[in-house]
Amino acid sequence: MIHPSDSELRSIAVRDGRQAPVTCAACGCRLTASGEAFVHFQGFTGRDARGCRIDCAEAMHDAGGRPVAVPV
Repeated sequence: MIHPSDSELRSIAVRDGRQAPVTCAACGCRLTASGEAFVHFQGFTGRDARGCRIDCAEAMHDAGGRPVAVPV
């Protein structure tokens, strides 16, 4: 598997006054920026990059890691 470069991992949120990576509030996976929203790293449909089945794998997330739109 090819890992994203360090610059692609710099999706940053501010928590408790410190910078931190944006993570999914539902499953804890690290998210990556996609325009103004955040998404899971690409895996198979309905799964995260580790292969775990998660409900919000294809949903856009806000900067707090909460899914904002789940595809139907």
